[in-house]
Amino acid sequence: MTEPLFTATLQPHRSLSPFGLGLLMTFVGLVGLAVAIPFYLIGAWPIAGFMGLDVLLIYAAFRYNNRAARAYEQIFLTRIELLFRSVSWHGRMREFSFNPLWTRLEREEHPEFGLEKLALVQGRARVEIAGCLGREERADFAAAFQRALTESKR
Repeated sequence: MTEPLFTATLQPHRSLSPFGLGLLMTFVGLVGLAVAIPFYLIGAWPIAGFMGLDVLLIYAAFRYNNRAARAYEQIFLTRIELLFRSVSWHGRMREFSFNPLWTRLEREEHPEFGLEKLALVQGRARVEIAGCLGREERADFAAAFQRALTESKR
């Protein structure tokens, strides 16, 4: 196998660490408890139950969000092969192999918002990439990847 010209692993950004999630859920739970206790004491006990349900739903939403963060994309570019691997948060892997000489990077740009989508295109095969990145990160990635793709064609 030849030396890689470009490799990248793209993952969704998550700003909340597991420790931060623990702190946030502790705070939400304490606020929920502080709101629920007075209602329980005046006899409006169903409100206390709904406050507990709110805390549980917030926790479930963050758990789902953290699971979705396990998804990633990998790109390996050599002079003879472009390999794109996409792994879902379930662990399902899809792999696509392209010839770099016949592959182009297709960009879909919005005049106001910038780079919307990126795709690898070879003939009729089209695979969207870098969907997990923000617009600015996607533009930086596209520039670096386009340089490497052009280099692979020399």
